[in-house]
Amino acid sequence: MFVPLFALLAAAFWFAADSWVHLTGDIPGYGWVAIAGGVGFSLLVGGGLMALVFYSHRHGYDDLGGGDREPPRSD
Repeated sequence: MFVPLFALLAAAFWFAADSWVHLTGDIPGYGWVAIAGGVGFSLLVGGGLMALVFYSHRHGYDDLGGGDREPPRSD
């Protein structure tokens, strides 16, 4: 069961290593600035979304839908 998964993992590592060797080159200064800006922006957006998740959970905004309650009985 795990053999195909490990085979795919090995193929992914081989492809990544082969690509790294064949595509290496000098990155200009503006490329490093663009990479750093993209990483920083991604971390900022991810951190902001996680903060909103925790804020929403702490203040009970997740409970307003009432989807977890049992429907009223009609006896």
